[in-house]
Amino acid sequence: MPDRRHSVSIKLFCLLALALVTLNGGPHARSVAPKLAALADPPPGKFYTGVYPGGSDGMCSDITGERLRAYQEQVGKRPTWVYFCDNWYEGRRFPLKTATWIRANGSLPYIRMMMFSSDEIPRPDPVFNLANIAGGKFDADLHQWMRDARNFGSPLLCEYGVEVNGWWFPWNGLWNKQHGSVRASVALFRSAYRHIIQIARDEGAYNVRWVFHVDTWDEPVKDWNRFENYYPGDEWIDWVGASVYGRQIPRDKNAISFRYQMDWVYGRLTKMTNKPVIVCEFGNINDAGQAAWAQAALADLLSRRWPKVAGFSWWNETFYNDSTTGKQSDMRVEHNPALAAVFRAYVGRDPNVLGAPASAVEPPDLHAKLAAPARR
Repeated sequence: MPDRRHSVSIKLFCLLALALVTLNGGPHARSVAPKLAALADPPPGKFYTGVYPGGSDGMCSDITGERLRAYQEQVGKRPTWVYFCDNWYEGRRFPLKTATWIRANGSLPYIRMMMFSSDEIPRPDPVFNLANIAGGKFDADLHQWMRDARNFGSPLLCEYGVEVNGWWFPWNGLWNKQHGSVRASVALFRSAYRHIIQIARDEGAYNVRWVFHVDTWDEPVKDWNRFENYYPGDEWIDWVGASVYGRQIPRDKNAISFRYQMDWVYGRLTKMTNKPVIVCEFGNINDAGQAAWAQAALADLLSRRWPKVAGFSWWNETFYNDSTTGKQSDMRVEHNPALAAVFRAYVGRDPNVLGAPASAVEPPDLHAKLAAPARR
């Protein structure tokens, strides 16, 4: 059964958002930065939970309330955040429509800024490469995006450069050398991400928490491509997180355990920074071991094996990305009764897994180095 406080919590969340929008002033009031509610870390012993509820085209922007409700009904609890992509080849404005219906659900929008120029994910990207971003070519678009994020008036999670240590995205160091070295390319990523966050600060978008999201495994396996090298720094990032998958596509022969992978990536993340850690994405395809893989993962998470973990987010998707077998990858909770039972037990019925975000009003001086120059 879903949480009986569901409707009350949604009303309170929406009233908070409305009050913040009212109090924060007009879009041109930039002389004094507004005090906006940002997502607080969960209370001790508690966890946030999130979901990417799945889309149709595999590009992560076309999520729907219907798919989200299907997940919630199986789990018995709404997610703290709902994860989705903001694809810049589809438009450069803040995704207000999607963010608004997520907020109406009582959840928090988690926006993955996907600055690439086509759905083919060009590598290198001829438009949104790191040099152009860091050099200010899209500043007008970014300023407008951050103004709209600020005026949204309630908490947001955002990230740029998802899984930057993986060759499959155009912000990886392989694709931005521009006649320089790969190490210079990695430094350019740091500059580009800092530039984006600085614009958010300039526009007073203090309701945004910024996430540094890596893959568990560095690919290519090179010293220059270690994810630590891409980290913009503690003065810029609020949370760090990773993608952790078992069998991700049908041709994968074995599911690497969540514990093995999380031990590895958590150890590196917590040596890099003292920031809270989240599992940005985790999942395993629908096979004979799916429910057991998820159960082991959730049991370890909730046991606080990794004490700095603040939350976790399931990738609830079906997609075709196995060119070898041509088969579908299916991670949807509602398609496997055994998996749904695991989620009801470990997420839906556990009071330590929160179904509503906690907010805290934070003045600008608590956001590190408001006008700090980008480090090189």
